[in-house]
Amino acid sequence: MELIQENPDLSAYLAADDVIDHHHPLVRDTAARLAKDAKDSYGYARLAFDFVRDAIPHSQDADDPRVTWRASDVLEQGTGICHAKAHALAALLRAEDIPTALCYQRFVHDEGAGHALHGLVAVRFNGAWHRQDPRGNKPGVDARFSLDGEHLAFRPDAATGELDYPGLYATPHPGVLGALRAAPDRPHLWKSLPTAL
Repeated sequence: MELIQENPDLSAYLAADDVIDHHHPLVRDTAARLAKDAKDSYGYARLAFDFVRDAIPHSQDADDPRVTWRASDVLEQGTGICHAKAHALAALLRAEDIPTALCYQRFVHDEGAGHALHGLVAVRFNGAWHRQDPRGNKPGVDARFSLDGEHLAFRPDAATGELDYPGLYATPHPGVLGALRAAPDRPHLWKSLPTAL
């Protein structure tokens, strides 16, 4: 699949905002701590990915009802669904000047009825974008950081209406962000997330 950079200005994929708040002291401190152990930008990106994937549990896997959406809140509270974890990873990567996009997939809903959007990121290295999925591993899920072929958490099954969206976005999808901001808890969030872009 050819990924499509929705904003032609690469600097948009380095920007901070209310969601990807890489100017926040907690994001900056976390990035600085991770960067100490990195030899280069690629090494840092891998460390940041591993940190978000492994140290911040996916709230459904952990049965945590809290809903986070701002990168700094994800780091502070140590929880989030895929979209929130993607926001946190984007902030950590952008904090170290690594262009990072948000991207989406559509899967059959965990509850079994309909579909839901799944959030992940893409990083830009060597003039190309590479998708990464920090949602967190569990039995049957083995996502890994890679610039040599994708190692994502899930593969869409077209027969069930699942798909990859090719767009690379500088900011979160408005429907996803609206659902995250409005949900009082994760069970409510599951009922309000968009089913498609």
